[in-house]
Amino acid sequence: MAELARDEEFTAFVTSRAVWLRSVAYLLCADWHRADDLVQESITKLYLHWGRVSRAENPDGYARTVLVNAFLAEQRTAWWRRTRPAARPPEGPAPVEADLAVSLDLREALAALPPRQRATVVLRYYCDLTVEQTAEELGCSSGNVKSQSSRALRALRRSVRLRPAGRSEA
Repeated sequence: MAELARDEEFTAFVTSRAVWLRSVAYLLCADWHRADDLVQESITKLYLHWGRVSRAENPDGYARTVLVNAFLAEQRTAWWRRTRPAARPPEGPAPVEADLAVSLDLREALAALPPRQRATVVLRYYCDLTVEQTAEELGCSSGNVKSQSSRALRALRRSVRLRPAGRSEA
């Protein structure tokens, strides 16, 4: 009976967080299929440790940490280094007329960042974590988070060249 209640609690948690976890995973890896795999791997780990997760002060943070760690671990495998797609440089400035175009450019630029920088940006600016919370999630110092954020934002600014609508570049 207790196991049934445990499974129902886990199912309710995953059902309510699945879309959010998938969105975070996509921002990390820039591939919906890989995002699904990362979420599935994370859900499996959460289920195995559900007793600990359910007692945690912040189960969402626990789930996010598991997801980010799964992503970073995948990046370190020999298989990933051999099969990863080559980062494509931006093909030129995107028109600002459509928010979708800007969003796609930003996603492409985010996907081109190194894994740790990408994870830092996603945690800081998408998940809205503080520097200290991000450092705790990534298992590094606050200074490291600040430098990774700075480098990542500089790279994103270089990659995404926005110009005011109606103006042409000279």
